[in-house]
Amino acid sequence: MRHKPFFRWVLTLGFVLSVCGVGISIAQPEPEPIATRQIDLAVVEEKSDGTCRVRWSDPYAKKTREGAYHCDPTRSSWLKAPKYGDSRGYGHESGFMYTEGPDQGDLEDPTTDLKFKNDSDPGGVILALGILAAAVGLVGGNLRALPRILGVEARLVRRATALAEAAGWAAEDYGRALKAAREAGRQGALGPAPDPELVRALWVLREAGPQAHPAAEAALELSARLTVLLEEAAPAAGLRTRLQAGPAARDAAEAAVAELRRLLADAERDGLQERFAQTSVDLLRGQDAERAALAAEADFERDPGAYRRLFEELTAQAAESPIAHGRRT
Repeated sequence: MRHKPFFRWVLTLGFVLSVCGVGISIAQPEPEPIATRQIDLAVVEEKSDGTCRVRWSDPYAKKTREGAYHCDPTRSSWLKAPKYGDSRGYGHESGFMYTEGPDQGDLEDPTTDLKFKNDSDPGGVILALGILAAAVGLVGGNLRALPRILGVEARLVRRATALAEAAGWAAEDYGRALKAAREAGRQGALGPAPDPELVRALWVLREAGPQAHPAAEAALELSARLTVLLEEAAPAAGLRTRLQAGPAARDAAEAAVAELRRLLADAERDGLQERFAQTSVDLLRGQDAERAALAAEADFERDPGAYRRLFEELTAQAAESPIAHGRRT
């Protein structure tokens, strides 16, 4: 399976957004603060920490308003009740009232920053999104690459092992059927009254079809190759084994991993695992001896010439064919 650089694109997107955000912030003019004017406040209640309630005249709403405020606790005691000469017993404080905008007539909180006419910053939002995307790309990419840095991905090993098993099964099943046909053929030729065991063994090979032989040869070769590569890749299977292995073993493991990826990609493209599995299924039809014997006898009577041609092909082949000695990995 081809590697898809998803996190690389996420990182690229984060970088582009960050640059755009910085550019927008630089190009955006400085916001202007909302206009205010200083007014006198009558302190109705006051605590030692500066928490107080004040009254002021709102010329925009044309009424006297009262609300919470934070007075300056360090101002002169002569401005605080009861020393301040207010007939109502209130203290005195000064503050700033907004003269425009949605908060017109409200008091400016002295403990917070000034409000501005246009305090929205699209550049800052885009910059934040860019930084977030870049962080996701960096972290995700490193986590995704970690298995390849430390060793073989577990999924790669599982896929290679499954393919090796499927190939081993196909080679062994074909070798078993081929061996059964040859052993039965030694008992006698395929005459008018052939040995039922020989007919059944040939029927199994006929049912598997002409593609079974090349599939079994490819399976035997691929199974042997995968077994060697999995053994060579063992030092790269984890951090501990990688550190324990020598430089030569680590180099061999990296080469084996690259070859495993290539073989798996080729096998996936050609559908080899499915072909091997289907070959095994076709070759295992003869396990039900009674049913296979009946089917083989009927098929032989229908086309005995095809059985004789197949038998001649098998006897013409080398008796020591490697397929006949296939083993499951």
